[in-house]
Amino acid sequence: MIDQKGCFKQEAFFRKGETSLVLRDLFHTVCGIMGQMRGKGNPHVKKKEKLEKPYVAAIIPAAGSASRMGGIDKQFESLGNIPVLAMTMLAFSYSDWIDELVVVTRGKDIPLVLEMTRGFAVKKVRSVVAGGDTRQESVQKGIEAVSSKTQYVAIHDGARPLVSSQVIADTILDAVRYGAAAAAVPVTDTIKIAKDRKIESTLDRSTLYAVQTPQVFELESYLAAVQAANEAGRDFTDDCQLMEFYGKPVYLSAGDYKNIKITTPTDLVIARVLAGQEGLVWS
Repeated sequence: MIDQKGCFKQEAFFRKGETSLVLRDLFHTVCGIMGQMRGKGNPHVKKKEKLEKPYVAAIIPAAGSASRMGGIDKQFESLGNIPVLAMTMLAFSYSDWIDELVVVTRGKDIPLVLEMTRGFAVKKVRSVVAGGDTRQESVQKGIEAVSSKTQYVAIHDGARPLVSSQVIADTILDAVRYGAAAAAVPVTDTIKIAKDRKIESTLDRSTLYAVQTPQVFELESYLAAVQAANEAGRDFTDDCQLMEFYGKPVYLSAGDYKNIKITTPTDLVIARVLAGQEGLVWS
């Protein structure tokens, strides 16, 4: 195979006049193309992306009322031998991309959550704080507790215990690239719009995604969005929706169909099966 060094060696041969100028020029053109294919000056060859790791605080809201769980407190139900919330905290504690954790729970549950962090040796927990009346208020309480070094916040439902380290890493990387990112998976069901149970239209499934958490945002942008929402008297149940309201684009990262949110008793059964299949190990 001819490489660029070979091209330079052959140039001496051309200088001796043993071939035509046309052939020499053609040979130089080929050498130039080969050099460009190695990424030297070729605008179509992407240079390796270099991203510096930011300081990331995970905010884990776990202050919900569990109204759809039939009286079951999902945060403290066990998957295998580990409570749901402990498994969620451990997933983020194990991630190399996470520097600290702030857990937001109901005031009466703070002692229990603190005991849980000690009992399951959850590292990186900076604080456990009481939440507000709504999810948006609870997340704000969590953000108020992060350290001054924080550059990005990764907001993750306390009731999504099966999140993988890959999903966490991918979402943070996309947030660093674009400023805001959320884990998501393509919708697999056909979605209908109906009124009084009568179908009115069918949505194009190829454009639909089920958004999960973590949802990761550059901290300053998120704080600006919260301020805008508060001034407008708006309260959102989804942090992406908050950023959409503010006009900040949010990019979707590759989620995982196993990254389910435990919202109903059936979800808890499914999560227990999935946790058993995974061996309670985060990959």
